[in-house]
Amino acid sequence: MFEGLRNKLQSIREKFGTSIRDAAGSDVREVEKPVEAPSPAPQPETVSAPVLPEAPKVAPAEPERVVPAPVKTVPVEPKKPEGIFSRVRSFVIERELVISEKDIEEPLTDLEMVLLENDVALEVSDAILAYMREDLVGKHRKIGSSVDDIVSTALRGALLKVLGDGFDLPAYIDSHERPVKILVTGVNGTGKTTSIAKMAHYLMGQGYSVVLGAGDTFRAGAIEQIEEHGRRLDVKVIHHQEGSDPAAVLFDTVDYAKAHGIDVVLADTAGRFHNRKNLMNQLDKIRRVVKPDLVVYVDEAVAGNDAVVRAKDFNDLVGTDAVMLTKADMDPRGGAAISIAQTIGKPILFLGTGQAYDDIVPFRPEAVVDELLGVEK
Repeated sequence: MFEGLRNKLQSIREKFGTSIRDAAGSDVREVEKPVEAPSPAPQPETVSAPVLPEAPKVAPAEPERVVPAPVKTVPVEPKKPEGIFSRVRSFVIERELVISEKDIEEPLTDLEMVLLENDVALEVSDAILAYMREDLVGKHRKIGSSVDDIVSTALRGALLKVLGDGFDLPAYIDSHERPVKILVTGVNGTGKTTSIAKMAHYLMGQGYSVVLGAGDTFRAGAIEQIEEHGRRLDVKVIHHQEGSDPAAVLFDTVDYAKAHGIDVVLADTAGRFHNRKNLMNQLDKIRRVVKPDLVVYVDEAVAGNDAVVRAKDFNDLVGTDAVMLTKADMDPRGGAAISIAQTIGKPILFLGTGQAYDDIVPFRPEAVVDELLGVEK
């Protein structure tokens, strides 16, 4: 996925590295770091001690005299004065590179152009550049550190910040009361119903039971389409006749799930554009009746900025909890995948990568960034 953007980012990383290495000659600073040497161990002092007196000599002709005992003095070694080696402060010179904004100004401009050319939204591109500046400018880097590692770490951190944390659907289901009700919305023609079938296949593979609700009663053939998916997957589909109230269909689907101990309800809805007021009002009614735990918006990755704008409009009008992008395998740019989470503040749940039921990938930001930066696994 996103081959075009991956190749461009590799080129940008090389430009950052070249620019920083070129700046090293003029921007290297020498930093003195004092290191105090240990003082020598103190020498023990000697003290004077009295000498015992000799026995007095006795003279018979003379009266006895007391002769004072002489005292021998043991010399005390004088305390050695501190020499130049007793307390030495040495200095270690370390060479550091302090990266300035001027050093990375040109590659930052190139990075901005690459992001915009690959359908990354302007506000998201601005955010990525701001994160790169924050991580690189003014930071001290030891000479000898890998410049490519420095740049890759900064770019990886910036991309992860805009991509968000992702969304662990099995963990969510395990922590909520059953059935977990997932309402799927989106623009007509983006693969919404097929995406529901892929979600069902994925969840069944994780050990969950699923029921499908045919809430798209507006589009001709929509009920037959989801019934066919149900037949192939051996999943129950609840439906009414074409043109019936979709809120009533999905209400019955939830009732069926409760009565049969089903883990997850996947509710289809009619594809709609935000400017179709009647359909948007209908979706609002469905939300009030069904009270979904999650609202998942589906759009095409290849739609680029259009997908980002539509996701924002849907989120503003009816609310969105997560996003699934279809046709990610056909998207060399990756702009929608990078932009949506930051723009609407909601995580990407899945990427659709083909036509088969198995062609669905839980969105893991770390894995996407590794692929974009060419990290081998």
